[in-house]
Amino acid sequence: MYMKEKHYRSLDSFYKEKFGCKVVKVSVDAGFTCPNKDGSVNTGGCIFCGGATLVGDKNTDVFSQFKVTKEVLDRKWKNAKYIPFLEANTNTYGSLDKLKSVYEPLLELPDVVGLSIATRCDSISDEVYDYLENLNKRTYLTIELGLQSSFDETLEYLNRGHTKKQFEECVRELKRRGIDVVVHIINGLPGETEEMMVETARYVDSLGIDGIKFHMLYIEKGTRLASMYLEQPFELMSKDNYIRVLARQLTVLRPEVVVHRLVSDPNRSKLIEPHWLEGKFRILNEIDEYLEKNEIFQGKNYISENF
Repeated sequence: MYMKEKHYRSLDSFYKEKFGCKVVKVSVDAGFTCPNKDGSVNTGGCIFCGGATLVGDKNTDVFSQFKVTKEVLDRKWKNAKYIPFLEANTNTYGSLDKLKSVYEPLLELPDVVGLSIATRCDSISDEVYDYLENLNKRTYLTIELGLQSSFDETLEYLNRGHTKKQFEECVRELKRRGIDVVVHIINGLPGETEEMMVETARYVDSLGIDGIKFHMLYIEKGTRLASMYLEQPFELMSKDNYIRVLARQLTVLRPEVVVHRLVSDPNRSKLIEPHWLEGKFRILNEIDEYLEKNEIFQGKNYISENF
């Protein structure tokens, strides 16, 4: 039903089902900060965080950022629609008036059919929950939450500044209000076993999430993790192990969960290790080949365990 071309429910196919056309997410940076960096929750941020991920000039306003990217993509995809993605830092961390001043004008941009907001589970106030619920009635809204691991000891190691319980409460509140939730998890975190990685996937699925992004831990220049790694190197997951674990994780997800990302796509100029992450499309092809060869598909074990 959900997987017509791939062995998992891809974001591209989901958008085509929902909107009937090609839909592209466009990252924009609205200049929000993060409570895990400014001292409100902690300082220093997550040890793997390299800051903004925007490609382009983040010093321009979000509307100019969107326009420049859209003009390029319009030449590639005729009649495409777009979803602005507030990606960098914590995009609900501000006053309600500030949030409205960013969100509302984005919805008025040409060919926009939704809005995606990346944030933290500890950074949505009651009044913002109410506003997001209202916003969700007017557009297709998704909230992206970083969890990374379902184990509190790992969250503490990463300096996440929140607990598994806080994350769970946030997801349940968003789902209670009918808002789609996309969760980020990281494979290959120090101290975690393969079973722990699979358990994290199983856990987030149990919360009724709508989408998931899988990441491979990588070492980026300028991060606290880079300093730790260069001082005392630790083993990183091999490509083969990553693909094998990812395949297992896909099997424990409900078939309807949308897979927004299968692997990290780091900036090569900032990447220290692992270098096998260079070449995103080659890796995606290898994942597809592995799933097909081994007759693995999303929900395979979920179905056998629950029906």
